[in-house]
Amino acid sequence: MQVRRDYYEVLGLRHNATSEDIRKAFRRLAFQYHPDRNRDADAAQRFKEINEAYQCLCDPDRRRSYDLFGRRGGTAPGAGFEDFGFGGLGEIFETFFGSAFGDSSRRAPAHGESFHLKTTLSFEEAARGCIREFTVRRTEVCASCHGTGCAPGTSPLECPDCGGRGRVRRVEQSIFGRFSHVVRCTRCNGTGNVIASLCPFCRGKGETTATRTLRVDMPAGIEAGSRITLRSQGSIGSNGGSPGDVIVTVDVEPHLLFTREGLHIHHEVPVNFAQAALGAQMEVPVLGGTARIRLPANTQSGDVVRLKGKGIQQAGGRKRGDHLVHVKVVTPKKLNREQRRLFEELAKTLPSE
Repeated sequence: MQVRRDYYEVLGLRHNATSEDIRKAFRRLAFQYHPDRNRDADAAQRFKEINEAYQCLCDPDRRRSYDLFGRRGGTAPGAGFEDFGFGGLGEIFETFFGSAFGDSSRRAPAHGESFHLKTTLSFEEAARGCIREFTVRRTEVCASCHGTGCAPGTSPLECPDCGGRGRVRRVEQSIFGRFSHVVRCTRCNGTGNVIASLCPFCRGKGETTATRTLRVDMPAGIEAGSRITLRSQGSIGSNGGSPGDVIVTVDVEPHLLFTREGLHIHHEVPVNFAQAALGAQMEVPVLGGTARIRLPANTQSGDVVRLKGKGIQQAGGRKRGDHLVHVKVVTPKKLNREQRRLFEELAKTLPSE
């Protein structure tokens, strides 16, 4: 178990240190060990330890209790960053030393908004391919100012407050004394430029919102669950970030007769006893029409007739599957008198299995 050190030892002070000595020691160590500046693995833990020691020793009553009774007397239950009046390490550092740390991330390039859409195709549409149209309302570069935010014929001007740098130096008074730090310029919002005459169409934003209709090619052979991505068809990015995408997820309705397995189509066809025993020629439905098949004599229930190349075309390729006809011999549910007589005569001639 880690041994918790004496608060004076943590701050590198003698027990007779003055309040100013404590303040200076904490300021120096806080700069040194704050995790936003120090990347060592134990920097965060050291900073917490330094903060805890300072909270106790900077308060005269708590320091007096600590000197008399040790850590039990000087540390209130649950004391930590919340007791110090800040939300966490980042807020402590910003309050003590300024907001320059982490400010640059607010101006980092950001990817534009992407749109996630869904569509449902019929079995035939998925097999043959089709065109679908989608409407999106997206953010685009202003066509009038081309993203500058300036009125036609004008250009952005250098910000007079920051001289085009996007940052200004600010001097503030904190618990550690006066500090000089660099922050984002509030006049130009960190861009370094100001607009004297705003674009009348986008009011200086450099972007507008528009409704667009996109035509999406659904390739032949597309399957349920497939996703089609239209690159850079979403909203524009900010601060030079790339545009978003339009992503379409495809669902396929089931067919009344056909089922799909890869590129092959399976289809069950009912036949009667006579057709199965004697053989027959018949028309069966296939994609886009019908096809003629020949049942050989003595066909059994469950036999398969394969129609080459009548299945589904490979998406983006030339390969095509087959149409597989599964024969189902159907027993009649009701016979008239003549049919029954004929079956009885036939039964006399058939061998018993």
